[in-house]
Amino acid sequence: MSLPRRAGRIVLGIETSCDETAAALVRDDRTVLAAPLVSQLAEHAPYGGIVPEIAARAHLERLDLLIARALAESGVRPADVAAIAVTAGPGLIGGLTVGLLTAKMLALVHGKPLLAVNHLEAHALTARLTDALPFPYLVLLVSGGHCQLQLVRGVGRYERLGTTLDDAVGEAFDKLAKMLGLGYPGGPRVEAAARGGDPSRFPLPRPMLGERHCNFSFSGLKTAARRLVLELGPAVLEPANLADLCAGFEQAVAEILVDRTRRALDVARERLGTAPPLVVAGGVAANRRIGSALRALAHEAGVAILIPPPALCTDNAPIVAWAGLERLELGLVDPLDVPARARGPLDPTAEPLLGAGAKGPKA
Repeated sequence: MSLPRRAGRIVLGIETSCDETAAALVRDDRTVLAAPLVSQLAEHAPYGGIVPEIAARAHLERLDLLIARALAESGVRPADVAAIAVTAGPGLIGGLTVGLLTAKMLALVHGKPLLAVNHLEAHALTARLTDALPFPYLVLLVSGGHCQLQLVRGVGRYERLGTTLDDAVGEAFDKLAKMLGLGYPGGPRVEAAARGGDPSRFPLPRPMLGERHCNFSFSGLKTAARRLVLELGPAVLEPANLADLCAGFEQAVAEILVDRTRRALDVARERLGTAPPLVVAGGVAANRRIGSALRALAHEAGVAILIPPPALCTDNAPIVAWAGLERLELGLVDPLDVPARARGPLDPTAEPLLGAGAKGPKA
């Protein structure tokens, strides 16, 4: 189905894949008209991680109000909206269901096309919202649930070059923070604790460095950190020990990401005939040590690097609306019976990998 192309189209985006309830209105000239968001950190912090049932209930209580707020802030009427875009997966199935059912209701009542967006695609296309980046490019997607290297050739055209065999990088940060009693979310807490620390004091492994493939593994690093925590005992919480361990963990992660991304740039150069720009997306992209290391890699490789602002790296609705606009322009609309999916790879042709994690590789 191909829809007529019109300038000035506005898409409503809805995001409920994890613990952020968000709505946004984005115009096809890349203007974000409104983007209210409510975090659930306070609800989940006592448990040290996301509780799916609490997340789904919070989405249910807040989503309608956030959509109404987005419309009010922007002055946009439902009749002015060209389509409804919503994260349909991957994510927590309860939260996804809340968002998808709401989007279906709005699409049905107002007679608008429905755009079921892959959460990973929304992150992969963020640089086109912020910088109008042309295809192709390489995206390193690093978040709490995902760690992937994808060659982005176009909307819906992705080639997975590497993925994690066990933990995602954000998950590894969360687990270290839990070991140390730093609280949730782990990434920002570990980064704060690492300030002023000596990253070379504690020997930590760098799994997969130098391998010919582009995959990641973080379980060995996490296990080594756990052993150090047990060896140090209560002394691990002494300021110097805590700062040095967290700094060392950050440095190890940064070196792993740089090494694997360097390899992916080589592979991409072989396949495209030229080295593509590098985009870093996902919540872990906000980490300063990791961002600096990846910028240095891009300078060394002679490629441009784009890291979107932190508000567009974490879960948010503007990138969902933008991915919807990209799909709407190509006529890639979805039926009202489209299901929510807890898992959903960007590259369906990529062979699944069996890692050592309790739940295997991430989607």
